[in-house]
Amino acid sequence: MQSMGTLSRRAFVQSVAGASFLAKYHLLAAPDKGKVRIRDVKTMVFQGPRTYTLVKIESDSGLYGIGEAYGSPGAGVKEQIHVVKPELIGKDPLEIDAIYTKLGTRTDGSAHALMRAVSGVEMALWDLAGKILNQPASTLLGGRFRDKVRMYDHARPRNMLDKASCREWAEKAKAHPSGFTAHKFGPDHTDPAEDPGRDLSNRQLSTKELTQIRQSYENCREAIGWDHDLMVHCHWEYDLRTSIQLAQAVEPARPLWLEDPLPVAYSDSWPRLTAASNVPIQTGENWMRRAEALPFVLNHGCDILHPDLRNSGGFLETKRMADLADLFFLPMANHNTGSIVNTMATVQWASSIRDYMACETVVGKGDWMDDVILRDGPAIKNGFIEVPVKPGLGIELNPDVVKAHLAAGETWWG
Repeated sequence: MQSMGTLSRRAFVQSVAGASFLAKYHLLAAPDKGKVRIRDVKTMVFQGPRTYTLVKIESDSGLYGIGEAYGSPGAGVKEQIHVVKPELIGKDPLEIDAIYTKLGTRTDGSAHALMRAVSGVEMALWDLAGKILNQPASTLLGGRFRDKVRMYDHARPRNMLDKASCREWAEKAKAHPSGFTAHKFGPDHTDPAEDPGRDLSNRQLSTKELTQIRQSYENCREAIGWDHDLMVHCHWEYDLRTSIQLAQAVEPARPLWLEDPLPVAYSDSWPRLTAASNVPIQTGENWMRRAEALPFVLNHGCDILHPDLRNSGGFLETKRMADLADLFFLPMANHNTGSIVNTMATVQWASSIRDYMACETVVGKGDWMDDVILRDGPAIKNGFIEVPVKPGLGIELNPDVVKAHLAAGETWWG
């Protein structure tokens, strides 16, 4: 047997890791040999309850990656992707961070920021990189902390003040085929989706309204029991004192979090709210880049970070945000109103995050959205999505379903 003193580096690598690792070692050690280049960038928009903007990055090897940029409101996102296209052609798709960073003012939050477009491009690059290296995106991000990711829906009672309505909702939630055990919704009168005509110019709630909110969530808790989690959804509409009062009103129902009660931008009111509330405060879906999360983390402005990958820069930028949060022992969750494409991308990302809670989704209703990708089983099972083990995002579009729901004037990867 050859001693360690005379054993060559090549022989040592072969003896420890085998030929398959050695082949990958040589690939990474000689990046210029057989390097893949970006050949084209395409877009495709399909329509459902929201707009869904997909981006496809093709390489000269025949491999491609897909991602999803922000949808509703999707005005201009498709055009922005084509604006950055010339800066991508000819690049090595494995140099994701360099590509993202060299887009310069398009990602720095300046007047020229195209973050919603660039975020979709960045995730498509990870899909392509995974296919080139034959690894799931989660592995390339550093590896998995979990093999399945918890999802939450928006199911809610028709009338939260009516106990019979709450019981009806609870029965349906518990019998739902997707098995969701976490549900996010706002009070009856404060959710713009339920009451789009509501005047949000007044940032206060009356004593009567606060009393009704308290009763509403207590009714929901009584109906659903303690095996399911509730989250309280706001839309940045309250002032500081009202936000504290709202947190006190919903506290008996023990929600996982109170989401976005204050206006989006950081202010000293965020840490005051977090300190005053016994309900965890959560925010972040509108953040662009980790710099916008920084003051919230450093100044204790929230308890849970909740970015949307389509806003925040994609996988790597948002993972850096999670690394920052981890230094302060703050968990991550994800906003996600995208299609099943962004949902599966977020699942890959979430699996690589150490301290993770749950991901929002509009998937799992058993409608055509579940079938936008080819599947072997249900989209969501027991309230979780299993992280695909196939390369990249681990998904493949279902052409028939996507073509049937293309937005007006769109063609298949036109």
